[in-house]
Amino acid sequence: MTTTRRVVVITGAGGALGAAISHKLAGEPDTDLVLSDVSAASLEATVTGLPATTGGVETTLADVSDADQVESVVAMAVERFGRLDVLISNAGVLSANGRIHNLATEEWERAFRINVMGAVNGIRAAVGVMRPHRSGSIVLTASISGLTAWSHAAPYCATKAAVIQLAKVAAVEYARDGIRVNCVCPGSFRSAIHDDLPPDAVDAIAKRHPLGLGSAEDLVGAYSYLAGDGSRWTTGSAMVVDGGYSAP
Repeated sequence: MTTTRRVVVITGAGGALGAAISHKLAGEPDTDLVLSDVSAASLEATVTGLPATTGGVETTLADVSDADQVESVVAMAVERFGRLDVLISNAGVLSANGRIHNLATEEWERAFRINVMGAVNGIRAAVGVMRPHRSGSIVLTASISGLTAWSHAAPYCATKAAVIQLAKVAAVEYARDGIRVNCVCPGSFRSAIHDDLPPDAVDAIAKRHPLGLGSAEDLVGAYSYLAGDGSRWTTGSAMVVDGGYSAP
């Protein structure tokens, strides 16, 4: 008897969340990974941290705002492992801090190019491979900022709201093809972006989360669920994992 292995592509695999997702899925049975990021150093650090039980792993540099580069990531998965079962579109970018009228057009365009078109490019590349097999799971990384209002962060909020709606529309469009599309909406979690903040600023962020400031490891269970067979009747969902931020 042969075991069908699961092939997972993760973009944005070099960041704190991407590394945690990669580590989680690498430790699950019969899973091969294709990991992508714009930073070679970050991608190498993620691979170094993977568990010893990891299956096959391929890495490649890619900018998710470039459709051809995303297509090449998916093509690598098919060429190396013969299939694509799961795409986790995790690459994203924060925006400059400022009120709407003070933010340059370039800031808005950059946010939409990476956060929204990165997800669009991932979906387009993945469904081309998944549709003939009539199966697959696509998981987008949104944010609780797409469901709430963060002052001085309009480009980030607007793009993450777009990602949530994109997941819902894609879920409806591709359900007949057996493809599920969902997104995860994280609250604030400790990462490198907090390193330069004074302790009182970090405390203020933590206080807005009833369970306190989380970590990337607190989020990976949602990705594992949406990537696995246990979520086979789940599509179009925006799974909130925010330490209670949106509860009050």
